[in-house]
Amino acid sequence: MGIFGIGTDIVKVSRIKKLIINKKFLKRLFNKEEIKKCSKSKNTSSCYAKRFAAKEAFSKALGTGISKGLSFNEIIILNKISGKPFIKLINSSKKIVEKKFKKKKYKISLSLTDEKNYAVAFVTISI
Repeated sequence: MGIFGIGTDIVKVSRIKKLIINKKFLKRLFNKEEIKKCSKSKNTSSCYAKRFAAKEAFSKALGTGISKGLSFNEIIILNKISGKPFIKLINSSKKIVEKKFKKKKYKISLSLTDEKNYAVAFVTISI
């Protein structure tokens, strides 16, 4: 497998904290699974900020940006039992990615981190 694309993004946690107060914004950007996870988190704002950064980083790694038919709430950032984050694609966003890779196997790798004021995501897509 070789690297198809790399994406990274940094988000100021305080910016997301202000935005998540708006329930329409929340539902437009985050899936029910993410909302459930972050609402139980000790640091809700940081949880959402990391997921927002991951969605942006993914769109950059894909090379399309978010405007080419991808929907933020169809790019779901979850964690395995071990805590390792991963990206789950659904609906039209999944179809766009599958069409782009034309039945080739692809692997999405994700790393998340945060520090008091910032959240960072790094994504690689390998084919």
